[in-house]
Amino acid sequence: MPFYRAVGELPRKRHIVFRSPEGGIYAEELMGEEGFSSDSSLLYHRFLPTAIVKSEPAIDPLTEAEFTPNLPLAPRHFRTTELKTGGDLVGGRGLLAANNDVRLSFAAADRPSELYRNSVGDETVYVQSGTVRFESTYGVIQAGEGDYVNVPTGTIHRWVPDGHVTALVIEATGHIRPPKRYLSQYGQFLEHAPYCERDLRGPTGPLVIDGPEAEAATPVLVRTRGGLTRMTFAHHPFDVVGWDGYLYPYAFNIGDFEPIVKKTHAPPPVHQTFEGPNFVICSFCPRPLDFHDDAVPIPYNHHNVDSDEFMYYVAGNYAARKGSGIDIGSISLHPAGFTHGPQPGAVEAALGAERTTETAVMIDTFRPLDIGPAGRECEDSGYAWTWAR
Repeated sequence: MPFYRAVGELPRKRHIVFRSPEGGIYAEELMGEEGFSSDSSLLYHRFLPTAIVKSEPAIDPLTEAEFTPNLPLAPRHFRTTELKTGGDLVGGRGLLAANNDVRLSFAAADRPSELYRNSVGDETVYVQSGTVRFESTYGVIQAGEGDYVNVPTGTIHRWVPDGHVTALVIEATGHIRPPKRYLSQYGQFLEHAPYCERDLRGPTGPLVIDGPEAEAATPVLVRTRGGLTRMTFAHHPFDVVGWDGYLYPYAFNIGDFEPIVKKTHAPPPVHQTFEGPNFVICSFCPRPLDFHDDAVPIPYNHHNVDSDEFMYYVAGNYAARKGSGIDIGSISLHPAGFTHGPQPGAVEAALGAERTTETAVMIDTFRPLDIGPAGRECEDSGYAWTWAR
């Protein structure tokens, strides 16, 4: 993260004796990226974070999932509202599309997840509807509709929904961060950035489990590049009394994104919100439309020769896609090798419009996306031909 945060109890200096009220010494844990050469946080545990009593292989249905190339090449439309509901925000993920850099899943959860640690890469979870309590070794974040929740690699956490929650899950094979062009060389958000530090919500206090649960052996599901392991810790890992640093989970609401407007239609990079390894995440938000007298206030036909475009439509009215079948909960996949744009008649209908109400989350990948089982299950097979109607 680009700015420092301190939560809970901390000693005056790093790596010095820090005693509990009972006289014991808290155990330090440094969570750091890139081998001590990038952002990190220092956490203080009541128990040893290294103390495990069991490690067993866990069944991983996602490794058995069959992915198919987008062949024959075609634009795709996935209707997430047709996918089954239930499960949790970890085990209930339905894989829509993936490549070697990122996995994109949909979840409609109604129960808490088990404790989970993704040691492959960062995750960004976009909450489309409902509210959920994100609990981790860093503390609690309350998240709701429109929130991106960014979870650093290796963070032990669980998701506790309040009722029913729908979400898009973005799993990277590296780190997801704000775009470099938004930051100074020292990590501060610059004035031209479409959001800033005040818009980011991190944990505000420790989450310390007390009583018998704290002393009990506790299983944690751990994902590595080799698959899933269920690792049992000697004590509950939610025992951190304080931490400080630049690496921690945080939430950012899409409603706090500040759209950039031009006289004529601006390309998607103005909507970029985060970047990951070989992909970007963009936020399309309600905004004034282009204000040149003769502007065409919807996207022009475009062909991104180096990327696939994966667009999740989450709220509002999609005038440019009228007649295509796209609606709230839809996901379109427009691959490299295909020119796409507004539906027939949309340009004429948009002339003179002053505002757009649509909200969407877009992931552009710089390697082709393969189609996952959930994508095949909810695909609208007629979508590719809607421009020819």
